Amino acid sequence: MKASTRKEQVSQEGQAGVAEADAQEIAAFVERVWSEDGLAQRTLDAYRQDLETLARWLAARGRNLRNAQREDLSAFHGAQPVAVRSMARRQSAFRRFYASLARNEPGFDDPTLLIERPKMPRSLPKALAEREIEALLDSPDASTMLGLRDRAMFELMYASGLRVSELVELPLAALNPRQGVLRVTGKGGKDRLVPVGEVALERIQAYLAEVRPVLAKGRQPAALFLSKRGEGMTRQMFWTLVKRYATSVGINAKRISPHVLRHSFATHLLNHGADLRALQMLLGHSVLSTTQIYTLVAKEGLKRLHAQHHPRG
Repeated sequence: MKASTRKEQVSQEGQAGVAEADAQEIAAFVERVWSEDGLAQRTLDAYRQDLETLARWLAARGRNLRNAQREDLSAFHGAQPVAVRSMARRQSAFRRFYASLARNEPGFDDPTLLIERPKMPRSLPKALAEREIEALLDSPDASTMLGLRDRAMFELMYASGLRVSELVELPLAALNPRQGVLRVTGKGGKDRLVPVGEVALERIQAYLAEVRPVLAKGRQPAALFLSKRGEGMTRQMFWTLVKRYATSVGINAKRISPHVLRHSFATHLLNHGADLRALQMLLGHSVLSTTQIYTLVAKEGLKRLHAQHHPRG
């Protein structure tokens, strides 16, 4: 993160009603965790926003981030109720901020140490049945330019288990069609190689030959998948496409999420005997416990199958 960028952030934070000293502390913290841990920009923005909210709340009570006590943070959580997941993220931001101060300043008293963490509800990823995935993948009209593009995107996401952000941010240079692999930059800026699959590769090559040059309009955009304006697509654009095509083939909108193809990729691989650690590498999970939740999805699917078809189910 460049020094000029950091100064601009400090200025913006000061304009947002945060005291100058707190704004500088927040900017230094964000720069530090970005350089040390390589956190995604969305996470950094969320941490900054959470800390700004706390700083403004403390300032109204004559305190600041540095002299906040455990009682202040507890009172803040009580006065600023949010959903459980937002509470967990907020506490994560505060813990990291104060732990960073404690590491760099011996004797600093971390006010977050004795604060109880919220209990997160365990929600399972939503995966579609294989027949539903087939219907979804076939739903774009491949006789049209945008339909050919959409089918290529769907096939690639399901074949390679990409996150939505990874899919829409793919540069053209990430694809190696000769080897049939894709270099993906995931969370924390970590790269991984994932196989593309024959069907997905065929769809992508058709898109590259027939559609992308038209959408690019003579320019050289970096993104692999382009919008009608010749620019890279956004997460919101892709989410809109998924909902529209899913509805067109009769899939209930409540069962759809932006990552539905990624979740289905993982669940179907496990159902067909894939190794859990291999799946971890394909998904780009830093820890195995994140991948293990898909084993619960697979088990739930088997339970439903048993209940539906077994004579004593």
